[in-house]
Amino acid sequence: MELRDYLRILRKYWILIVATTLLGMAAGAGASLVMAPKFEATTQLYVSVRGEGQAVGDLAQGSTLARQSVSTYAAIATTESVLGPVVDELRLDLTSSALSTRVQATAPANQSLVTLTVHGEDPAQTADIANAVGESLKSVVENDLEASTVEGDPSLVSLSTVQPAAVPGAPVSPRVPLNIALGTLLGLAFGVGIAVLRSALDNRIHSLQDIAQTTDVPLLGGIIYDPEASKRPLIVQADPRSPRAESFRTLRTNLQFLAVSDSEERRGRSFVISSAGPGEGKSTTASNVALALAETGSRVALVDGDLRLPGIARYMGIEGGAGLTDILIGQAEVADVVQRWGRNDLYVIPAGKLPPNPSELLGSRAMEELLTMLNEHFDYVIVDAPPLLLVTDAAVLSKLTNGALLVAASGSTRKQALAGAVDSLKSAGGKVLGIIVTMLPTKGPDSYAYGAYGAYGSYGGDKESPESSPKGKAVAAMPDGPIGRRGQR
Repeated sequence: MELRDYLRILRKYWILIVATTLLGMAAGAGASLVMAPKFEATTQLYVSVRGEGQAVGDLAQGSTLARQSVSTYAAIATTESVLGPVVDELRLDLTSSALSTRVQATAPANQSLVTLTVHGEDPAQTADIANAVGESLKSVVENDLEASTVEGDPSLVSLSTVQPAAVPGAPVSPRVPLNIALGTLLGLAFGVGIAVLRSALDNRIHSLQDIAQTTDVPLLGGIIYDPEASKRPLIVQADPRSPRAESFRTLRTNLQFLAVSDSEERRGRSFVISSAGPGEGKSTTASNVALALAETGSRVALVDGDLRLPGIARYMGIEGGAGLTDILIGQAEVADVVQRWGRNDLYVIPAGKLPPNPSELLGSRAMEELLTMLNEHFDYVIVDAPPLLLVTDAAVLSKLTNGALLVAASGSTRKQALAGAVDSLKSAGGKVLGIIVTMLPTKGPDSYAYGAYGAYGSYGGDKESPESSPKGKAVAAMPDGPIGRRGQR
């Protein structure tokens, strides 16, 4: 991932990151309050060699021997022989082994110093233990380990206290500022880690950038999310100044600029709109695209080619008892089922009765002839088709039109599903003209550009509602001419 990808992740999951950071900070503060304060007392002993009556060379040799033995004396400080007398002297409620865990003895290299550090919860007792351990170590070294072989003579090695332990005035732990800082850093790291992991494991389409990373099919446009979409699916007609309606108009413009090669000119501008799976907004997209194209004065035919779960008649508010299936089996003419919708040149052919063999009907000669005839009379033909990964209907229809437009829902469609739908179309010999992303958020890192359009486009004005607009009605002739005769363009 690039830097901008990480920045996008941080922006997308900032609430999670802030929450874990605050939790880490609270955990650090809580741990500091729960932990019992601990104090530290330190004493230092100097190791030397007694030099009365010795030559200079002997003194130097003895000094070297003392420095070499310092590390040994430091190791002895935590043994039973040193700590046992301390326990008895101070009447500690501890064993020697337990006390050894609270005593630390160090001896710096090339120095004749032994540093004894004692940790404890009672500051006065901690200082007493440190001083007692120092005295006990002196006694063990001088009277036992390094005792003179001549009776009555002092030990050749002498340990002197150069810094007695003082009662500590403040605890060394817990370190509240340090614990809070560490907790904050751990919480921040944990939150960022979860955010990156969630982003890496999330294989759904969220933004226009995800489309570019999934397939090389061009992106035709994005439709912003509208929480009221289920209540007013025909947003272009219900609220023409809304940001969502404007995004459909932008999509309309891109469709108008789609290049049509000479070999496909005979098909006019006919498009199949489908999706990888259900619930991604293909039918509402097809309906609104048809409405947006009709607004420009173009003659548009909207055909419900979803013969399994049709929805165009319901969205458009028209009668859907007779429709495409009746035309394909020869029980009705186009003029019998086509219905004009609204005040523009928008004509709708509903699905009709659900057949047992949808794929065969849509791939039949009758369907090809119907599309050819519609292309002769209309500027645009929009066909709503079933999801590609469920059935092959859309792939069959894509070969009879200019190509397919795939709808992918932000936050719902998975990248593998979209890539599979593209491969399915290409394998069937169809052409994928572009991808339309629906349900794009208006805020956040995945937001679409028209999120800022709302304040400008939502001003007052006359808005035509579905109830006030004329509904579809059956017509007996195609625009600019009767059925079977090419209309004048």
